[in-house]
Amino acid sequence: MSNMIYTRRILKRFFGLSRYFGSGITSKIIFLAVFAVIAGFIITLILFVVYSRNLPSPDKVSRIDNLSTVVYDRNGKVLYDIYQDQNRIPVSLVEIPPNLKNATIAIEDKDFYKHQGIDLKGMLRGLLNTITLQGLQGGSTLSQQLVKNALLTSERNIPRKIKEFILTVNVERKHSKDEILQMYLNDAPYGGTAWGVESAAETYFGKHAKDLDLVESAIIAGFPQRPSYYSPFGPDPKAYIGRTEDVLRRMREDGYITSQEEEDARKKLPDVKFAKSEARFRAPHFVMYIRDQLEKQFGTDMVESGGLRVTTTLDGDLQDEAETIVKEEIDKIKNLDVTNGAAVVIDPQSGEILAMVGSRDYFSDDPKFQGKFNVAVQGLRQPGSALKPITYATAFEKGFSPASLVMDVETHFPGGGDQKDYIPKNYDGKFRGPIQMRYALANSVNIPAVKTTAWVGVRDILKTANDMGISSLAPTDENLKRLGLSITLGGGEVTLLDLTEAYGVFASKGVYHPVVSILKVTDANKHTIYEYKPSAGKNVLDEGITFLISNILSDNDARKLVFGLNSYLYIPGKTVAVKTGTTDDNHDNWAVGYTKDAAVGVWVGNNDNKEMNSKLVSGVTGAAPIWNRIMREVLKNKEQWDQSVPSNVVEVDIDALMGGLPKDGEPTRKEYFIKGTEPNSISPVYKKLKLFKGDDKKLASVVDVATGNYNEKEFYVFKEDFTLPNAPPWQAGIDAWVQQQGDDKYHPPGGYCSSQ
Repeated sequence: MSNMIYTRRILKRFFGLSRYFGSGITSKIIFLAVFAVIAGFIITLILFVVYSRNLPSPDKVSRIDNLSTVVYDRNGKVLYDIYQDQNRIPVSLVEIPPNLKNATIAIEDKDFYKHQGIDLKGMLRGLLNTITLQGLQGGSTLSQQLVKNALLTSERNIPRKIKEFILTVNVERKHSKDEILQMYLNDAPYGGTAWGVESAAETYFGKHAKDLDLVESAIIAGFPQRPSYYSPFGPDPKAYIGRTEDVLRRMREDGYITSQEEEDARKKLPDVKFAKSEARFRAPHFVMYIRDQLEKQFGTDMVESGGLRVTTTLDGDLQDEAETIVKEEIDKIKNLDVTNGAAVVIDPQSGEILAMVGSRDYFSDDPKFQGKFNVAVQGLRQPGSALKPITYATAFEKGFSPASLVMDVETHFPGGGDQKDYIPKNYDGKFRGPIQMRYALANSVNIPAVKTTAWVGVRDILKTANDMGISSLAPTDENLKRLGLSITLGGGEVTLLDLTEAYGVFASKGVYHPVVSILKVTDANKHTIYEYKPSAGKNVLDEGITFLISNILSDNDARKLVFGLNSYLYIPGKTVAVKTGTTDDNHDNWAVGYTKDAAVGVWVGNNDNKEMNSKLVSGVTGAAPIWNRIMREVLKNKEQWDQSVPSNVVEVDIDALMGGLPKDGEPTRKEYFIKGTEPNSISPVYKKLKLFKGDDKKLASVVDVATGNYNEKEFYVFKEDFTLPNAPPWQAGIDAWVQQQGDDKYHPPGGYCSSQ
């Protein structure tokens, strides 16, 4: 009792309330009420002081951390968002459509632009709901929700609400309403990992927030109340309809839309088309390739939550077409025991990757297929004959020419030591005898390619390949020992990306451009932290050499012996250089070709290296159809490739059969040569011999010649006597082939008459 009397005296003296305190029961009630109010005020003040300590800075609502890294194609279209737990893509208020802003205000905080951050009516309403529902609920404003999302946890208790109140007041003091609205729209939860309206727009509709219409804006505005429930990807795909109808109604009540607009929007709701859950994950193998590069350069944390904006070299439209083509064509040849394919498109003038398909289906859930394995980058495979152009380019550097004659006959290459002889075979098992290098390359004949390899040297071929960008074929002692002459038939493993990059050197007139995949990277503050600077590249092949290779690989007439005139290697009306490749064991099948605008490489096979059906042996029923369709896409609206003749190349009339200068009575054709390598005489194959008149199977003796007792007759005499170091003795194989020929011209006399 004494404590109450003491308290009453304090209230009378310090608060001037003496006139309210009498001696009756009414006086006591008034005293208790006033005491409760003052005590509550003091307690509240103490709580505010206590909970004001160690609060996060209100400046942090302008979030620059935990932001998604966005990967774009070269035209600014989103390919993928890389994020850790929350996918955030901040945009400015001007990039958010009015309908989305108005819908959000209407459904979440209609008096947003009137109050000072705290809506007392809403708080009382929330308190009443809390009491009746026996749980803490709030009438939170957008400012309060922003504070909760950006600065506090989502727990529901009195201390958190006090902190929210304090921070909200401070945020309202430091920021304008538009700034708060922008921050809220960039930070609100919209379901799953989508935080902020830009991420929500991409997740649900596959578009930027600025492109949302009224219906789409109303749908998204309704999500933050219960994101996982209202999401069309949730357990009830139609739950969004009722919520969106509420949003539209509130927008009409607040004067943002008319009754007619509300009605029209309501009718559209049941038929809204949402993006597939993986629709924004375009170019998956390429994106993962980019992510790996970003993490190596900037670190995982920066990539997952640093808000990077990455502009890549990819042509998104071409990529989509390439993915479709690979899948459709692989489906067509499943009966040939083929399950996978990959494709790469590169701009040979810069090295920029325009398309990358790492498998026919990245999202396949078949563990045996391993669709996420990027064959284009990670798959080291044998390229078969697709490496031959590099062999012949090396030969042309050493003085050979497209007219150089090679004998396509069975040839034994000494194995050395205890190893067996290496006896290469042509894909069709046939021997063609004398063949010029133009036709040997164009028709992909094996034995001449192996002979050429022996003449020019494996080390030099490896060096050329490595200079052109094939990193796995460096001219090391280990590679020399491991590969040997089989290198030209694809004995060494390469990646599709490296091989396509190398073909790009032919297209760029001998200039090597390392592959480029990233054009620009900016950080969360829009500062450029990386930008690709185009370079002149490195000259690794003579322009004349690349012209000869390109001219041969685009010569549809030259390859008709094997491929015919209307194969998948031919694109009517377009000049395109192309080469196929198939390994002897039918594990890998390739087609790589180019123009000045693009180098396109294609591989088909099986991830488990299982053998394909032998019908793929020529290369024109596996990779070539894919290559043809992709190249046609690339060449749409492109000018014709003008293969201008370099200054160090000359065109000469030659003997069409044997490659020397024209010979009377023999057909001729035109051929290109590096200056200094053109023929200066008829082919040495032609030999005019003096025969004994009495027996034309014998050579005339000196006496017979002196007395005129002889006749002259022309024969073919084949000898591969190139004056190169360590030239192997292949004459036995040549002689064996000659013996099988029926024409007498192949069989010169082997001895003299008896008068000698």
